[in-house]
Amino acid sequence: MSSSRYWELTVEVPPDASEGLTNFVWELGALGVIEEEAPGRAPRLRAFFPKTMFASALEESVREYLRGLAELGFRGAGEPSVVALANEDWADAWRAHFRPFTAGTRLLVAPPWERPPVNGRVLITIEPGRAFGTGQHGSTLGCLETLEALIARAAPARLVDLGTGSGILAIAAARLGVPHVLAIDEDPDAVASAMANAARNRVSDRVRCLLADAAALEEPPAPAVVANLLTAAHGRLAPRYARYVADGGALILGGSLDTEAPGLAATLAAYGFAPRGSVSIEGWTTLQFWREPDQFWREPDQLRREPGELGRAPLHDRP
Repeated sequence: MSSSRYWELTVEVPPDASEGLTNFVWELGALGVIEEEAPGRAPRLRAFFPKTMFASALEESVREYLRGLAELGFRGAGEPSVVALANEDWADAWRAHFRPFTAGTRLLVAPPWERPPVNGRVLITIEPGRAFGTGQHGSTLGCLETLEALIARAAPARLVDLGTGSGILAIAAARLGVPHVLAIDEDPDAVASAMANAARNRVSDRVRCLLADAAALEEPPAPAVVANLLTAAHGRLAPRYARYVADGGALILGGSLDTEAPGLAATLAAYGFAPRGSVSIEGWTTLQFWREPDQFWREPDQLRREPGELGRAPLHDRP
């Protein structure tokens, strides 16, 4: 019996249906998604899920979605397959798709096996391990861009990162000048990865990683909170955000599809959060809120950015 803690879903998918299927598997609870194209082979999508989910249920959900696409004229998808992910294959999967890329105006993200020219940017080195977080997904790019802008304006003394994954947002905050960062995740693999990445970036003295449930955190309110989660999770955590963000503080939420963002903003408004800007990248919106905001803070109503990458790869990581 395999000791793997993860499922790998693989399915051939026509290019015109790839984006829709990618969004769908995220909504199913995927931890990471890779879109692969190779000469002489149909494009395929690989998605990774925790083994707490049922393989048969995953396969059937994807089959049903593909049947719906076929009825709309999107034909040519293959048969989905779900298997236990071999631990020895993990690193190779990410090495093939993780290339250095830029984020915002100051950040450069790279894996430890690459040494790109920095050109004045702040280098963040990320080894995704089994946390599925490299930063290339549109929602993470939006969070990095929004976080960079926030720190440039205010440099909060403390920041909480809920659902830290590989720790990329927490590490970026520390590298950009936040002296005290708390990185939270309920997955032990993610916490271990975040701790290792913090050490790799020499910010262990500023980033504290904690294995905890984001819905049951007992910490004093922080001047800045960032959470790169799916919309359903934000909805459940909305009452907690009201406790976690200090008066006048900032809340950055990533992981929502563009179509979901207005509803999420309405939900947060009921808990005392005022929207102060958004960033949309590749169909994913990052929302910025203020709790009792000062008039000093002024953000554009809507920014749309295409990610500026040094070596763009078709990788979608954990939102």
